[in-house]
Parts: sequence; C-alpha cells; structure tokens
Amino acid sequence: MGAETELVRALRRAVRGGVDATPTARALVTMDASNYRRVPAAVVAPRDAADVAAALAVCRAHATPVVPRGGGTSIAGQATGTGVVLDFTAHMTGIVDLDPRARTARVQPGVVLDTLRAAAAAHGLTFGPDPSTHSRCTLGGMIGNNSCGAHSVAWGTTADNVRELAVVRGDGTAVTLAPGSWDGAPEGLRALVDAHLAPLRTGFPDLPRRISGYALDALLPEGGGPDPTRAFCGSEGTLGVLTEATVRLVEAPPARALAVLGYADESAAAQAAAGLLPYGPLTVEGMAADLVRDAEGLPKGGAWLFVETGGEVPADAHARAAAIARAADCVDAVVVTDAAAQRALWRVREDASGTATRMQDGSEAWPGWEDCAVPPARLGPYLRDFRALLAEHGLRGTPYGHFGDGCIHVRIDFDLLTGPGVARFRRFSEDLADLVVAHGGSLSGEHGDGQARAELLPRMYGPDLVRLFERAKDLWDPAGLLNPGMLVRPAPLDANLRFGVLPREPVGPPATAFGYPHDNGDFAAAVRRCVGVAKCRTTTATAGGGVMCPSFRATGEERHSTRGRARLLHEMLAGEVVTGGWRSTEVRDALDLCLSCKGCASDCPVGVDMATYKAEFLHHHYAGRVRPAAHYALGWLPRWLRAVAATRTARLVNALAALPPLAALARRIGGIEPRRALPRLAPRTFRRWWRGRPRAHGAGRAVVLWPDTFTDHLSPAVGRAAVRVLEAAGLTVQLPPGGVCCGLTYVSTGQLDRARAVQRRTLARMRPFLEAGTPVVVLEPSCAAALKADLVDLAAETPDFPHARVLADSVRTFAEALEEYAPDWRPPRLDRPVAGQTHCHQHAVLGDAADRRLREKAGLTGGLSGGCCGLAGNFGFEKGHWEVSKACADEQLLPSVAAAAPGTAILADGYSCRTQLEQLAGVRGRHLAEVLAQALDDEADGGADRGLADGA
Repeated sequence: MGAETELVRALRRAVRGGVDATPTARALVTMDASNYRRVPAAVVAPRDAADVAAALAVCRAHATPVVPRGGGTSIAGQATGTGVVLDFTAHMTGIVDLDPRARTARVQPGVVLDTLRAAAAAHGLTFGPDPSTHSRCTLGGMIGNNSCGAHSVAWGTTADNVRELAVVRGDGTAVTLAPGSWDGAPEGLRALVDAHLAPLRTGFPDLPRRISGYALDALLPEGGGPDPTRAFCGSEGTLGVLTEATVRLVEAPPARALAVLGYADESAAAQAAAGLLPYGPLTVEGMAADLVRDAEGLPKGGAWLFVETGGEVPADAHARAAAIARAADCVDAVVVTDAAAQRALWRVREDASGTATRMQDGSEAWPGWEDCAVPPARLGPYLRDFRALLAEHGLRGTPYGHFGDGCIHVRIDFDLLTGPGVARFRRFSEDLADLVVAHGGSLSGEHGDGQARAELLPRMYGPDLVRLFERAKDLWDPAGLLNPGMLVRPAPLDANLRFGVLPREPVGPPATAFGYPHDNGDFAAAVRRCVGVAKCRTTTATAGGGVMCPSFRATGEERHSTRGRARLLHEMLAGEVVTGGWRSTEVRDALDLCLSCKGCASDCPVGVDMATYKAEFLHHHYAGRVRPAAHYALGWLPRWLRAVAATRTARLVNALAALPPLAALARRIGGIEPRRALPRLAPRTFRRWWRGRPRAHGAGRAVVLWPDTFTDHLSPAVGRAAVRVLEAAGLTVQLPPGGVCCGLTYVSTGQLDRARAVQRRTLARMRPFLEAGTPVVVLEPSCAAALKADLVDLAAETPDFPHARVLADSVRTFAEALEEYAPDWRPPRLDRPVAGQTHCHQHAVLGDAADRRLREKAGLTGGLSGGCCGLAGNFGFEKGHWEVSKACADEQLLPSVAAAAPGTAILADGYSCRTQLEQLAGVRGRHLAEVLAQALDDEADGGADRGLADGA
C-alpha cells in the first residue's frame, strides 16, 4: 500500500488534472462492457497531452501499467487494468477544429461520437463509423478498437477515416503519425517490416472487417504505404496513448429511407445480405426475432435486414429502398421514410447488445464472442456451422449484427460462475476460433481482441506473425507498461473473470427484502444485469420520451449513472475494493443522487432497476441505526398527513408553515432543502369530500378509485375531477376503506419493513374488492407503479404474494380505466395543444399508450416531453439535492412549458411534476382528469371557457 501511496503522491505532483485513488474511483473502472475485471491503483483525468506525458513518466518510474479509457464500453476487456487508468472523458473532450471545406475534424480522444456528429451535421457532414454506442463512445476508444458500426458498408472502419494522430509513445515521446511517412514511428519498426515483407503480404485475411491483431500490413510500401495511422488504429492502447486525432468527415445524405426486409431466420437473412451490396446501401444490418421486445412496425419474418439508403430528397432515398425491397428475396418488407419511425426501428437494433444478455427464459448470456467476421459471401454457411457448434457444446445464443460486412455479434449463455462452466467457455472459444479461421475470417470484426481473443491469435495468424506483433509492441513500448496482457503476451481468456469475486450462493430472501423474481431470487444476479453498454451515460434523454439517467445528465459523473452505481454494488458484493458491505459509504453516496425515477427499468436494454436496488441498500444500510431526518419527515408522510386530517388542523399547519422562522425550523428539523417551499395541505381532504357528497347510483361497471396520499391530502381536486369524469363515462365509483396505502414513501426511503406492514394492512382491507374482481383506478402514477411492481417484488417469497399479484393486476391508470371499462364513451372535444411531461414512473412501469389515445379523442394535440421533473417524490425536497433537482427540470420539462403557445393545456399527472412546475416556473400543471372534468363542466354551462389555458 505504501508503494501505491507514493505513486499517487507523485502523480498529484506531476499532473494538473485529477488524480483519484479512492475506492469509489477505482471501483468505477474495474470493468468495461466485457466479462473481465481488473482493479486499478488510481484513476488520472489528464487535462492535455502534457498531462499524459507526465503521467506516463511517473508510471515508468514506478513500473506501473497504464490503460487509456474512453466511454468504457469495450467488450473484450481492453479498457480495464491493474495500474493507472487514464480517463479521457473528464477534460480532453473537445473538438479542436472542424473544417467543412477539407471535410476534416481535429478532436481530443474523450469527445463523444454524437458530439462530433452533431457539430458536423451543421455542415451537412458526419463521421462515417457509428457503433451502436454512438451516444456515449469516444473517438479515442473508437480509434483504439478500430470501431466500425452499421454504416461501415458505405464508409468503412475508423481506420479508413483517420488522417493524422498525435500520440505519446510508451517512452514519453510525443509524435505525430500520418499516412505515407515513417515519421513518429519508433526506431527499428521500418527495418522490422522490411525484413518480413513476405509474411506481412500473405498472412492477413482479405475481408472488410479484419480487426484482430496489429495491422502491420498497413506499413507495407505498396498501396501508398506506409500508413502508421492505420497501423495504430486497433492497437487498444498497447502502442501509445492518443492525445489528438484528425479524422475524415463524409457527406451525410440529406434524406434517408429504411427498408426492413423479413426472412424466415437469420441464416436466410445472412445468405441474402451480400447480394444487396451492389445496390450501394448505407447499411445492411441483421437481427433475429429473439432479440425484439416489441415487433411493432416490423414486417413478417423470424429475422430482418435493416437496409438504409440515402438521397438528395426523400423521394430518391425511398426509390432506392423500394428497389432493394423489390429485388430482395424476402418474406415481407416495409420501407420507412418518416424520421421518427426510422429512429424507433434503429433503437430496436441498437439495444440488441443489451437485450441479448437475457435469453427468452430469463437466463443470462454474455459477450466473449461478440464480433467475429467472415467474408460476407461466407456468412450464411458460417452461421449454420456456428449454430451447430453451439448445439454441440450445449449453448445458446442469438446472432445479430453487420451482415453486409460479414460481422456477427452474439451473446451466449455461458456459465461463467462455476469451474465446469468456465472450462466449457474455454473449449467453445478454442473450437469457435478454429471455425472462424476455417471460413477465412477474423476473430474480431469490430471490438478488438483484448483479453477475450488475444490468446487465440496464433490460430488465426500463426506463431511467426504473432511473434512479429510482439516485436512491434516492444519497439513502441519498450517497458511494456501500456495495457499489458492485451493483444500480445495476453492473459488467458478465462482469467480475471468479473464474476469470480461475487458470492457463490444467491443473495436473496430472507437476506434481502425484495424477492427479485426476475433474477431467480438473487440480488447479485440483479446487479449482474449491468453489462456496461452505458446507455445511461448519454447526455440527452433518448428520443420518444426516454428518462434514463437524469442524475448522470445533471452531473456528468460516472458514479451518478446507472452503470456507475451498478459497478459500486458489484464491488460491494465482491468486498475487495468497496469493503463496507451494506454499510458502505461509497455506495450510499453514489445512490444519494439516484432519483428513483425507474427510467433504467425500461430504458436500460437489460432492465437494471436501480430504484429497487437503492431501496434494498438503504434498508440494510440503516438497519438498527438512526436514519436521515428526511426519511422520517418524508418517508412517514402518510402517517403525518393522516394525523393532520384526523385532527382537522390543516389550516393551522398551513398558517404556521407560512411564518418564515417556523418554516425554516421545520425544514432544518426535517432535513428539507431550505430553498423549497413547503406544500400547502388541503383543508378538506378528498375522502372527507367524498363522505359529504350526495351518493351517485350508477348502473355501470364498478371501479375502486384509489385515494393515494397525494391526491387525498395535497391535491383533492384531482380526485374530485376523476370522480366527475368516471361517472360521466357511466362507471360506478367506489372508495376503499381508510388506511390503504401503496407504501411508496417507505419504499423510496428504504424503510422496507414498514412498507411490508403497510402492504399487509392494505391487502387485508382490499380483499373484498379483489375477490370481486373490481378494478382499481390509481391517479398518481408513482403510486400505481408501486402497486404494480414494488410491492409485488416486496411480497415475493411471502404468503402475501398471491394477493399482491392480484392487486397489481387490478391496477389501471385513469386513461386505461376509461378505455377498458367505458369504451363507447367519448370525451369532450378540446382541440388544444398540450405540453408537460409524462411521469417517469408511468413511462417506466405503466406505459402511456392509453393516455395518448385518450388525449387524441379529446382533441388534445402534441406530445409530452421525456426526462424526469427532478422532484421525484422525496428526492427534490431533501437537503443537498436542489441543484440536481433543478437541473433535471431545466433539461426538458421547463423548456417544453416555456415554449408552449397561449392556450396550451399544461399536463402533469404526478404530484411531484405539478409541484416542480409551480415552484420553479410559477405554472400550474394539471392532471388529465382535471382538464377533462373542466371541459365537461364547461359543456354543462353552455361552453363557457373557464381558463383551460394553464400556461397563459
């Protein structure tokens, strides 16, 4: 430990950027998106090339390995290491220059691909290679791996699009590499090439996606060589550290169309792919039905090719796509020109790297053989042999990927948790390497060799050529400190597996509060869901109303992303870096800014549910200890509000809260953010109003209207409006007896024993309704989500589970109830635009399709924004969360409302969303029920307009 301390001190003296050796910083980079795990000594965030050189000098002096890292989405283990990790995503993220005339851009290694593409798009240009991780992968990582992406059939690999590289070699020399010159190459490299021209000319397979090994053939004199930039691409940080790159930009077609071609299976699709290349498509991507969660918009078939075309105008692009669809020998086809529809279909393909990690029966699947490539004409036969090899080893996997380039991605259900399973992983890897070579292919066609395949390179290249790779590495990096164990002299492919440090036995009930039924009752398996594809690290919410991950977008910090928190939980279970177990302060601090929005439960391709993991952690972390004051003030909110209602002291409480000194005292005692206004309590609760109203005697279907805490005590107008609309639709509204509660506030603060007690009481009081099959209409989206998801998982492995399941199945949103139980009812026509935000829990758990249809029937036009409002129940009220809460609101909710035209109805079904709007923008948002109820009243009053324009 003393040597580490000396290393860190030396780094702090030498580097102007950040140096972090805390358990949190180290835990966050122990893994990438591969099966591998290595624990570094420190993480350095260099500010510039001088910092890189200084860090390398310190590491040479301390004989410490160095690993460059970008977005951390590498799939072969090359972004992990045991020494110092250079994190380029903190400071070196700039576009230094963009020259539209020359069609080039000069970038730093940490710039995210989509950032470059957005800047280039202003000039009608783009960067051609586009991996599915384009929203978070960095140019440095793409150059290190020689990444490709869907458009490589048109624009090639990253190596095809690099013009110049600024590199710091292992010995600290800063050099510039450019095509046609040996300048910058280490002494002796040219002589090595000249002495081995024959094997370099004959030893490399000729195919578009040959990524494995070092591209030493790029240094041959023919074809305009040598090209050290191309040779450097794909070297995985083993030859030098990239500090700047000049890349080629290509003209982006002004219009695009997408032909989706259906085939019987992926072998048939693969066989057809090569025949489409003469038509000049931009993409020829393939995937099978196994990977598709929702086949809406896809043509008939068991597998599909996604063939994109371009043109100057939409008609040109459509004509090219239609011609391909006519020429293709497919089962069915659709041609899509609408940009939003194309994006939705592309998301299906891009999410495959995540969805492929869970088989249809819920079992786990892993990378390791993620991107083999064969000549495109050989793809069909290769896939048939590949399927046979899987069957021979008793394994399963679903291929997908870049069929037009012969490159296949697949996640396989390896057992990487037991000795026999790992042994089978090795045997299959060796056999598959032989199969790929037999088909004239490359072990890697996109993601690099890393540790996953480097051991097998002699099977592809032979021992002599691999020895040339080793000699080239030694010339670039004489001390052998740059990403050792990758590409040459590799670590075994079955060493350093990230699962080996996890508990051998499942971590589940009764040791956990939640049952994790979708993970075989194992919290560790739930944490393993995160494979590192980092969709949570995007700087903007995904299109189509996406939510994940608001805290990362607000802070830009890995530890405040879904992936970062999953990594810390993984290390907590491992107990090596994060040693406090459930008492870990590192995990607690990372989870503190989790809004429990549940966005990851739906937007993460593998369904990581960080809100549930946070509740589980807080349950254990504070077991037997005093909790933060906000847990009592806000977590026990239903209890406090019931007490106020019972004593009828709401007006008194409001009057006292209006006095600044008393309000400040209340905030301080309750752990509430000083800048937050305390919500006013309703003098007359919804239940009290219900008891005092004349009884309606409807003959329609009976529904139970759930009187959630927020509606009952804080927004009773929403409940009254819902009764008005439901009865107007012919339904008979009932209320359950007092004391029912979804337990949301207890769950979100991790008070899960109390949540269970609330659940038991609620299920007992709801039993007559459940036995009668009465649907339960829940107005507050977060409460509906708690009833449908949280309390079911909480009841798993308990006698309450069947009843909790029945209650969950009975829950309907307001719009769902109207659509299902009053299908012939027509809402009043409003013919107004809407603005606002879909509640994040509704997006993640409930869905909003029925709401959109109801708004359409009512003539409410336009869509609601995605993202999270930032208040998120108790989160935005807790002290220390103000900045993140406000940043979340500023991202989408507040701009969408500010841009609303006069007369726009501002919709916010969640109490948190309405409160955030009121406190930050002075705008009153309303529940859809309120808008419809007012319209009904206006009709009854002869059409008088009573201020529906909330934003006016």
